[in-house]
Amino acid sequence: MGDLELLLPGETEVLVRELCSFSLREMGSGRWNQQHENLEKLNMQAILDATASQGEPIQELLVTHRKIPTLVEELIAVEMWKQKVFPVLCRLEDFKPQNTFPIYMVVHHEASIINLLETVFFHKEVCESAEDTVLDLVDYCHRKLTILVARSGHSGSPEEELQYSTPMKELQKQAELMEFEIALKALSVLRYITDCVDSLSLSTLSRMLSTHNLPCLLVELLEHSPWSRREGGKLQQFEGGRWQTVAPSEQQKLSKLDGQVWIALYNLLLSPEARARYCLTSFAKGQLLKLRAFLTDTLLDQLPNLADLQGFLARLALTEPHPPKKDLVLEQIPEIWERLERENRGKWQAIAKHQLQHVFSPSEQDLRLQARRWAETYKIDVLEAVAPERPRCAHCSAEASKRCSRCQNEWYCCRECQVKHWVKHGKTCVLAAQGDRAK
Repeated sequence: MGDLELLLPGETEVLVRELCSFSLREMGSGRWNQQHENLEKLNMQAILDATASQGEPIQELLVTHRKIPTLVEELIAVEMWKQKVFPVLCRLEDFKPQNTFPIYMVVHHEASIINLLETVFFHKEVCESAEDTVLDLVDYCHRKLTILVARSGHSGSPEEELQYSTPMKELQKQAELMEFEIALKALSVLRYITDCVDSLSLSTLSRMLSTHNLPCLLVELLEHSPWSRREGGKLQQFEGGRWQTVAPSEQQKLSKLDGQVWIALYNLLLSPEARARYCLTSFAKGQLLKLRAFLTDTLLDQLPNLADLQGFLARLALTEPHPPKKDLVLEQIPEIWERLERENRGKWQAIAKHQLQHVFSPSEQDLRLQARRWAETYKIDVLEAVAPERPRCAHCSAEASKRCSRCQNEWYCCRECQVKHWVKHGKTCVLAAQGDRAK
């Protein structure tokens, strides 16, 4: 890794060992913010390790110190905060924040965790180390995939709807766009879980195949492909955090997200363990047979293993559907969401008021201190190494080559775009610059 090393091995182990779960009331607090910063550092280091094809100590440390269950619990806790507390917070009459940065950190926390899990779940031992929380993670991924399917009927994109009028409305729209990106990460995590189908518990398999009927949900995702769209007659795909136009010569190429869906379907339908548990009812048969239209020669050239799936579907077309199973089976159920909801039921408004008073109304000095700490976390050279492509203009999204000289955080393609974007960027820029001078 050389100059791009963000954390020393000893530092990495300390940060992993200190990972812990926080209550919904503690989110946004000083201790919580410190862990969020640590997670971001682990995130960036994990990406650097994977990109450089080096050994991956973060994944090994998370397994050794049994921290995957902690990350899953934190993921579901912040998801619940966003669903139950954040809307209440926005409705409070005395909630008129001058700066939404502290709230943004909590909203962004879910994206940080799912991104780290996507990076490390590539390794089967990580999935195995999740233990019983893999059930909770399967439920989480199912919720996110349901959001993706629901989004397929949505005409506009979150990017297009970012018409800012107040800081809070801007934050709410950013949260919507972030939710879409989180769901795409959850799809990748689910695919990695299906890679371990031969070692998953019967309860987990039953949850995936019977309770949620994930094969049929994945068929719907392939049908609607929410990560693809047509704009002005041109095909666009969502990659690297933005919509990108696909050149005509590349349109037959399988996208990464479509590939994840096909591999997950292959794992769930063809592995002996899953086939023994999946009940092929008339509804499931009808849904799965829709896949035949997608299995073109071009696709099979790119994923040759799908020829086995094609054969499975040919046999399925000739078989009679099974009646729904009525077996009485004792199974484990996910407990994190239900436990958190039970512990906090009736307290959503009290949590929101506490956080308004003690967490989300920081002084100017507190904001400067936080800006300085984030400037230290997000080192420019590391960010550039982690970024999947060249930076984009903060105003028009064109490829950018000029950086804001004051804060060094935002990029622009020209002076005109920088001037137009100043009304949104100004406050953040001043705070970041002040924090940098305070070092």
